[in-house]
Amino acid sequence: MFSLINLKFEHGHAGKQVGPYNILSMKNNTIDEHQAVSDQKKSGENEKNPMTAALQAIGGKWKLLLLDSIRKECPKRFGELRKEMKYITQTTLTAQLRELERDGILTREVFPEVPPRVEYKLTELGKQLIPIMDALCQWGGLYEQQLPARHQRS
Repeated sequence: MFSLINLKFEHGHAGKQVGPYNILSMKNNTIDEHQAVSDQKKSGENEKNPMTAALQAIGGKWKLLLLDSIRKECPKRFGELRKEMKYITQTTLTAQLRELERDGILTREVFPEVPPRVEYKLTELGKQLIPIMDALCQWGGLYEQQLPARHQRS
């Protein structure tokens, strides 16, 4: 049986038949160590893209889930977020909240109590995300309804 793992791409082999596969057809779908890397970051292309800016602010595995939780119960205490987000480490939770605060989406208020109490609230900029999160939740519900039909076709 042919294994893609053992296949090494080198220049000059385009069109060569290897087992049941043709390198020409695979070369376009495989990362080649000799291929040129795009200079998008150097040209500033991504920095001017509004979608990139949005994803830098709210992208990632946890940020939208955190924002969704905070918008449902605002203000939200750190301990409550920690209990709700069972699969996120405390270090990651803290880092994600600090990034959202740094980007002006959340405010963080520390109360001088023992034990210390920390609450997070959406800023005015963060509140602008509410209709976007509503739309994503609506789309997610529709997508979930289609999942069983999609899996049956595969």
